[in-house]
Amino acid sequence: MNKVFSNFLIAISFYMGLVASATGHTYFFGVSDLSQNHKTKRLEIVHQFTTHDIENAIAQSKQIHFSAEHKDYNLYIQQYFEEKFSLSYKSVFVQLNWVGFEVTSGKIIAYQESQLESFLPQLVVKNAILTDTYPKQVNTVNFQGIDIQGKAIFGSLTFDYRSKEARITPKSTH
Repeated sequence: MNKVFSNFLIAISFYMGLVASATGHTYFFGVSDLSQNHKTKRLEIVHQFTTHDIENAIAQSKQIHFSAEHKDYNLYIQQYFEEKFSLSYKSVFVQLNWVGFEVTSGKIIAYQESQLESFLPQLVVKNAILTDTYPKQVNTVNFQGIDIQGKAIFGSLTFDYRSKEARITPKSTH
């Protein structure tokens, strides 16, 4: 009887291990859309990342238990995005206003916008969201807008743990 019970426990443990590995994800990606509002010429940024990955990164960096019930949840989410994502032009940081965020279907969707008019060409994008926590993290920043002459500019930039900064140039458009 003990051998049957022992084999049963081994089988259950094996099955639970398979289920756990199947439910954890092995790929990590995030998308940010950077677009220029055609009326105001301000840049509008929308980030989409997996909620539990952001929460885990914050918990790890602050050495706390972090979830939606945390009293400073909104503040820490805002601080994380402001720390890990930035824009600059000619070595001057572009001031980004925090608009807010929402959690939907396991994703955090965060919103920012530039305070002043900004144009895309030669804009330096720094995106280190989750790349320090997850070495397999790949972030894509899609951009669209116009240049100073009013010509359309659009494309994508890719970031990972090795590459956390890129410049939008006519060559980077697709």
